[in-house]
This record gives sequence, C-alpha cells and structure tokens, in this order.
Amino acid sequence: MGKYAKEDILKFAEEENVKFIRLQFTDLLGIIKNVEIPVDLLKKALDNEIMFDGSSIEGFVRIEESDMYLYPDLDTWVVFPWTSGKGKVARLICDIYNADGTPFEGDPRYILKRQVEEMKRLGFTSFNIGPEPEFFLFKMDEKGQPTLELNDQGGYFDLAPTDLGENCRRDIVLELEDMGFEVEASHHEVAPGQHEIDFKYADALTTCDNIQTFKLVVKTIARQHGLHATFMPKPLFGVNGSGMHSNMSLFRGNENAFFDPSAEHQLSETAMQFLAGVMEHARSFTAITNPTVNSYKRLVPGYEAPCYVAWSLRNRSPLIRVPAKRGLSTRIEVRSVDPSANPYLAMAVLLAAGLDGIKRKLTPPAPVDRNIYVMDKEEREAIGIHDLPGTLFEALTVMKQDEVITSALGKHVLSRFVEAKEIEWDMFRTQVHPWERDQYMMMY
Repeated sequence: MGKYAKEDILKFAEEENVKFIRLQFTDLLGIIKNVEIPVDLLKKALDNEIMFDGSSIEGFVRIEESDMYLYPDLDTWVVFPWTSGKGKVARLICDIYNADGTPFEGDPRYILKRQVEEMKRLGFTSFNIGPEPEFFLFKMDEKGQPTLELNDQGGYFDLAPTDLGENCRRDIVLELEDMGFEVEASHHEVAPGQHEIDFKYADALTTCDNIQTFKLVVKTIARQHGLHATFMPKPLFGVNGSGMHSNMSLFRGNENAFFDPSAEHQLSETAMQFLAGVMEHARSFTAITNPTVNSYKRLVPGYEAPCYVAWSLRNRSPLIRVPAKRGLSTRIEVRSVDPSANPYLAMAVLLAAGLDGIKRKLTPPAPVDRNIYVMDKEEREAIGIHDLPGTLFEALTVMKQDEVITSALGKHVLSRFVEAKEIEWDMFRTQVHPWERDQYMMMY
C-alpha cells in the first residue's frame, strides 16, 4: 500500500490552493513529458481516466494503437515550490497503461518495476540506489539561448568568488529540500562550470523518479539565474565530462545483503556475485547507461571516467569501486553511468546484470589496485581487463547479442531503442563536423 490515498491528494490540492496538475511520465529516451490538467479534473485523473496520444511520444506506439491511459502514482505527489502565487502547480508521476487496462510494455517505469519483481522472487526486498548526478552551467545569450561561456572558472570543491554557480546551486538545493529531498552533498566539480548535488539513496523506483524530478528542478532554477543547465555527458573538449555514479545495494528487510562481517573485505557472497554479474554484462548494458553519441566522448582515458571493465576497493580508474563504508552502507559504485541515460532503463539493466550474477553464482576477478590508465592494451588483456565500447554503434552491437540485457528491456523497448539510436548514429556518422574542416580543408 502507498502512503497516500485519493482522498489525501484531493485534500492536499485544496489546502495548497493548487490550480494545475502535471501528469508526468518519461519517454524511451529519458525525456520528461507531461499532460497538464486543471485541478477540476484531478478526481478524473485519480480514477485513471485521463488519456493521451501515445503515437506522438518517442518510442511508444504506432498511430493506429495510440490511445493510452495515465495511472498516477499517488506517492509522487509534490507541489512545485517555484509556482507559488496565483496558480500553484502540482505533479504526479504516472505509469502508462494500454486501453485494455494492461501495463504498456514500452513504459520505462514498467521495465524497472518488472526487474524489481524479479529481485523479490529471489528473496530480496529492496534495490537501493544513491545517484551522484553532475551537470554544467552555461551562460545564456540575450535571446535566451545557451552559449558555450561558463559562469565560473572554479574547480573541485571551490567556493565563491571562484565558484560563481554557488548561489544557483544553493537555490537548487533549497527547492529540492522544499520538495522533500534529503540532500547529502552539494559542491563544485572538477571542471569549470561543473557541479554535483547528491541526494539520499532510496529504492530503485523512488530514486529514478527523484532523478527525473532533480533534472527538472536544476534546469528550472538555473534558468531563473540566467543560466542553462545541461546533463550532456561531455559538453566541452579537454575537461572532465559529467557522470552519474550509481551506488547500489540489495536489502533483505532491514539487512544489507552486501555486508558480511566475516567475509574478505566484509563483502558478502551476494555482493561478490552481484558485482561479477555487473562486470559480465558491462559492455552489453553500456548502450543503455551511456545512450548518446556524446556519451563516448566522456568514456576516454585521462578524465576520471571509466573505460575499462574492472573493480577496486580504492582505485578510481575502474568501472566499479567499492567505497570503504560497511554495515548498512555497504555498496558498489558503478561509475560509467552518465546523466543522459533514461534512469528507469539504466537501473533496470544494472539490476538485471547483478541478479544474473547471483543466479549463476558468478565469481568476479581479483580487484585491480593499479592505475589502469597507465597500462597498455597487452598488460590489460593479460589480467583480463576488457575495454568498454568506444562508440554508440559498438555498444548497440554488443547489447543486441546479450540475452540477459535484451530480455530485461523486452522486445518493444529493445526494438524502438535500437531503431532510434541507429538513426542517431547514422546522422552523426554522415554529418561533416567542424573538426574535419579545420583539419582537412587547407591540407587537401
């Protein structure tokens, strides 16, 4: 049972003087969509009677099967603090259903829910995730369009006056806290103009809802400061890109299934099997966790982003790091994920990979505590370290061959995702880029 009933939502709307409701959902590419209704239609929405045209949404359905229903998740009710005044706006995140009352197989939220059910069948009660999303702040021009001019020259953990984004970041944190987020850290990141705000871990579905809400808040508040916030993985050459490191653990009731005080490194057999599963499928899930052409400009040596499939207890160059905290805080951190990923699909494939490791009782290779970036290819291959895919096209090719990842996505999502991304790759591949003209126009 959820924490709110329909009567609670109607009461909240009246008490808060809410005038409009955004019925929010996420398309296949991770973009937030919404149907806005006046508060007079709230009861109809709560009875799952609001329809929309699914054929107009990326990756959903063909025009002849377009009628779809929005089923609000009542526990996602929140009033947007920045809309206070004459007409407050509230939000409900929705699941998408077919006209016959069955869940829509192309709904990213449904894909994650399906994996969570698989996890519960294996005896676990919760898949907890703590995300670390990074973003850049750019100045906007007089037309309100983003420029490539950064609003600061700060570095890691810098303060004002070097970090001119501090006021914007502080306002973002205040808005998030007004909406019920428990913000754990907020700081300038390594690159100029780059920022990170971390919020408390939660179960997978809540975390993914929170990531989508977080992106919306960051972009909205940045615009109020005359800035454009982007979650593009690598907006600038020569500096670090933006990641979304994902800290993950499985729980049985109140117990962290990854913690075993008597085991080596105090990591349970479950933790090691889950870790091994993530490593086994890492190359295959990269198309989902790093879904844009631009994602692969980040996954290169020298900028703190992982490009090799390995794990470590200390080293920050591999794909997976195991932070030092134990007990309830025992977790593995997957460092390849970037914030352009559809969070529901990304966490679904990470969970599917880890659960496959548990089902097959896989054993991970030994941890790598050397700096992998300084090893050559022969050294890496000698100790079994494989490279992550180097392009979106390579990532898609590898993914299509992995039954665990493809079945986790389901036929509908897999076919629509691959189709959209192959078009994206082909557009990039056939475009003539400024670098090519700079390099070849005079030379030839």
